[in-house]
Amino acid sequence: MKSAYELAMERLAKNQPETKLTDAQKQELADINARYEARLAERKTFLNGKIKEAEAKGDLPEADQFRTQLRRDVATLNEEMEAKKEAVRKK
Repeated sequence: MKSAYELAMERLAKNQPETKLTDAQKQELADINARYEARLAERKTFLNGKIKEAEAKGDLPEADQFRTQLRRDVATLNEEMEAKKEAVRKK
């Protein structure tokens, strides 16, 4: 007897068949990951530094603005990364 999980996975496989990636696609996905992880680290380092500077000055509204910018930048970069990865998967 199959578990509910196994049945759900079978239904999912019927609706969305698993696609096999070529070695070139896997390499391209790895390159995209590496590139965007570096960009994310760069933005986080820069903006966290700005946040600390603002907090040291006692300018909490400015620190909050940098936090908001950081969240926005991280979300934007993650969306870009996922879009590029999806394009590679559909090739």
